[in-house]
Amino acid sequence: MNKFFSAAPLMQPQGLALVRIIVGLFMIYHGIEVFNKETMAGYSTWKQFSNTSFALVLVYIGKSAELLAGILLTIGLFTRIASLVLIVTMLYIAFFVGNGKVWYEDQHPFLFALLGLVFIFTGPGKWSLDAKRD
Repeated sequence: MNKFFSAAPLMQPQGLALVRIIVGLFMIYHGIEVFNKETMAGYSTWKQFSNTSFALVLVYIGKSAELLAGILLTIGLFTRIASLVLIVTMLYIAFFVGNGKVWYEDQHPFLFALLGLVFIFTGPGKWSLDAKRD
């Protein structure tokens, strides 16, 4: 019980891995929409994309990035690269698709970007293919 209240890490590699896997699964859940043509066409009509001729391409790039980053994070392969993809995608969503109000309206994509930053600094934790390559 004393360890719970101390400043020492508590199962840090396993905890990081658990958070990484959950974040990866959330990204897969969001990115899987890339296979739904109607949903993707709907996203391309948003006012944020209305002034560009390649709106559908941008939407497909974003959803594909979410899916790819999600898969890589879930299995823990190329974790830092996947984290960079996650960070760039989520910051684009928060500040260009959203209004940049990261304290309220666009909080979720910004928090995903921060979680990506955590994995850049810490690595994948336990249970990753990256750990098997080292």
